[in-house]
Amino acid sequence: MDLTAHLRTHFEEGIELRKRMAETLPAEIVRAGTAIVEAVKAGRKVLSCGNGGSAADSQHFAAEFVGRFERERPGMPAISLTVDTSALTAIANDYDFDRVFAKQVEALGMPGDVLLGISTSGNSKNVVKAMEVAQSKGLVVIALTGRDGGAMGRMLRKQDYHLNVAHPRTMRVQEVHLLVIHCLCEVVDTLIHGEKK
Repeated sequence: MDLTAHLRTHFEEGIELRKRMAETLPAEIVRAGTAIVEAVKAGRKVLSCGNGGSAADSQHFAAEFVGRFERERPGMPAISLTVDTSALTAIANDYDFDRVFAKQVEALGMPGDVLLGISTSGNSKNVVKAMEVAQSKGLVVIALTGRDGGAMGRMLRKQDYHLNVAHPRTMRVQEVHLLVIHCLCEVVDTLIHGEKK
């Protein structure tokens, strides 16, 4: 196998997917980002969750909000539900792993908050259950999914948002998920603080 040529196909596939997603995702990212801005301006927060690579994306998103993205500005309220190992292990042990995020949304989520649920398949049971609790409590839900959107895409209400990277390969979906997260951060920063100078 010519590994160099093989790796080139990864770049080419990633470029092609980004071009395709550039036709459909930006408008929905702006709408979802605007919902986050409305929540932050109303004194609300963003909760985020996911598993594996999506857990890392959840943490990355929260870090960009609490710290900074590309400019100096006050921190914004965001909590990744993937980082509290005591809560995660206690809930998984005492209840079920499917409820590790739902119990935290139950405890921390308030009406008007936003839940960003991330899953490359759209079928992660613990993210689905977190979304169910969020919807019952009056949170706005943003589903960041891959493939056909899965169960997460099917359960969204009119007031929720679906950022779907329609591709079957997990790594390709994850690559675009990171771009979507950065785009959300840019939308929020721009709408709250104006264009970057």
